[in-house]
Amino acid sequence: MKTILTTILFLIGFVSFAQRKYPPRKPHSIYDSTLAKKLKADEYGMHKYVMCFLKTGPNKSLSADSSKKIQAAHLQNIKNLASQGKLVVAGPFMDETELEGIFILNVTTVEEAKTLVNTDPAVKASVLIMDLHPWYGSAALMEVPFIHAKVQKKSF
Repeated sequence: MKTILTTILFLIGFVSFAQRKYPPRKPHSIYDSTLAKKLKADEYGMHKYVMCFLKTGPNKSLSADSSKKIQAAHLQNIKNLASQGKLVVAGPFMDETELEGIFILNVTTVEEAKTLVNTDPAVKASVLIMDLHPWYGSAALMEVPFIHAKVQKKSF
C-alpha cells in the first residue's frame, strides 16, 4: 500500500513538473549598438542613476486645501522633470510607512539630483523629505516613459 501511494505521488509530481504553459524563454542576445549608445548604456547594458526615496516630512499641519494644492503642484513637477528627461520612474508606495514615494532620476550625481528634487513643491513645503542614493540599473529604464505613454489611458 505504501509503495502504491508513493508511486502515485511521484507520478503526480513528475507530471506537474513536466508540463509548461509556455516554452522556456531564451535570453535576448541581439545586441543593438545604436540603442545602447542612445540610452548611454555601458558594456553591461547598465546606466548610472540616482534613486530618491521620498519620506514623510515634518510639516503635517497643512489645511486640506493647501495639501491638495501642494499635491497638484507635486504632480505637475513630476511631469516637468519627466518631460526634461530627468525623471525616469516615479510613483507612490502603497503601504502605510514613512516612505511616500520613489523617483529614479537620470543624473549621475547626488548633488544634481538634490537640485532637481528641491524644485518639488512638496519638498519645498517640508511635506516630503528626500533620501538620495547613487544607483546602477538597466539602461533600458530610459525607455519606460515612452512605453508608459502607450499604456496610459488617464493622466494625473
